[in-house]
Amino acid sequence: MTKHRIFTTSFASVYPHYVTKAERKDRTKDEVDEIVRWLTGYSQADLDKQIAEQVDFETFFQQAPEINPKAALIKGSICGVRVEEVSDPLMQKIRYLDKLVDELAKGKSMEKILREKV
Repeated sequence: MTKHRIFTTSFASVYPHYVTKAERKDRTKDEVDEIVRWLTGYSQADLDKQIAEQVDFETFFQQAPEINPKAALIKGSICGVRVEEVSDPLMQKIRYLDKLVDELAKGKSMEKILREKV
């Protein structure tokens, strides 16, 4: 079975797009980093290392210290797909990240994005 192309795409090649999407809506790189750290459990130093090493999405999520248990609370559509209905675990994690960055760009508060208030 062939892997989906995004699985072998480097996280570092997509990361600047996340930042650009956020900055276009007056949000910051630091907020994007906070979202990524919240979802994956990476420290800032480890996140920076993953980016510098150009790891692919599959490796990025395999090496993530811990996917936040509150990630299951992420609901809604991204690219016409409901994130809670994605059956492939890796694709779902990627969609979770896409959805969180999308929420940031749409002006949601960090408190809501990080599921501190449900």
